[in-house]
Amino acid sequence: MARRRPLGPLLLPLLLPLLLPPLARGLGLRAAGGRLPACGPCRPERCPAPASCPAPGIAARDECGCCARCLGAEGASCGGRAGARCGPGLVCASRAAGAAPEGTGLCVCAQRGAVCGSDGRSYPSICALRLRARHAPRPHPGHLHKARDGPCEFAPVVIIPPRSVHNVTGAQVYLSCEVRAVPTPVIMWRKVTQSPEGTRVLEDLPGDHVNIAVQVRGGPSDHEATAWILINPLRKEDEGVYLCHSANAVGEAETQGTVTVIDLSKYNAPRLPAPDDRM
Repeated sequence: MARRRPLGPLLLPLLLPLLLPPLARGLGLRAAGGRLPACGPCRPERCPAPASCPAPGIAARDECGCCARCLGAEGASCGGRAGARCGPGLVCASRAAGAAPEGTGLCVCAQRGAVCGSDGRSYPSICALRLRARHAPRPHPGHLHKARDGPCEFAPVVIIPPRSVHNVTGAQVYLSCEVRAVPTPVIMWRKVTQSPEGTRVLEDLPGDHVNIAVQVRGGPSDHEATAWILINPLRKEDEGVYLCHSANAVGEAETQGTVTVIDLSKYNAPRLPAPDDRM
């Protein structure tokens, strides 16, 4: 009895011409010459009038490589009735209901996370760096590229310095300072004092002071830290200059605030004579 040969190898050459064009269109593959098979000849005279791309926008060609069109940069709208597309490296992400017209998305970078550029600047994403490189002057190829993942390192910068305060003995006061730096800085509070010889001395706090507390936490924004010093109860000897000192591997910064104390014991109300004393 003769064995039946499988039909697959025989039919495959016949089916390939029918399957390849739809498959190529679905995958975005182009035929020889860099054009989609369904595009046909390019006729520039039939293209819409070219216009400058509004910021943020990227000038490019359409799917057929013929007519000029604008691709959305990071943060631009995409989709919608016009079918706006995102630039290279970006994807069209859907928005929350009611935040934009139905069917409209937002161009976001497919690779999330900040990067450090070779120019020493931090960029919110690799897509933002590429856009900057596209529009920046080009002294040589690859002049602006990613130096490393994450933001660029920089020395501490004081965002909000401590303000000087005035209060009376027995009250509660605090000083605070906000610092931005990468990597995260170490923040210390110090009080400026004088030695018996009259030289300037910095005393690390809280030290042995039972009425002083120090706290440091991250925030309120990325790469920022906030430090507080609380004095309670306030004593006359707590008066003076307080330094907020921050440092990391790149550098350091320092800012100061002054605490002025009014001693209530010097302003006691005069004792009124008792009624019996007048007799």
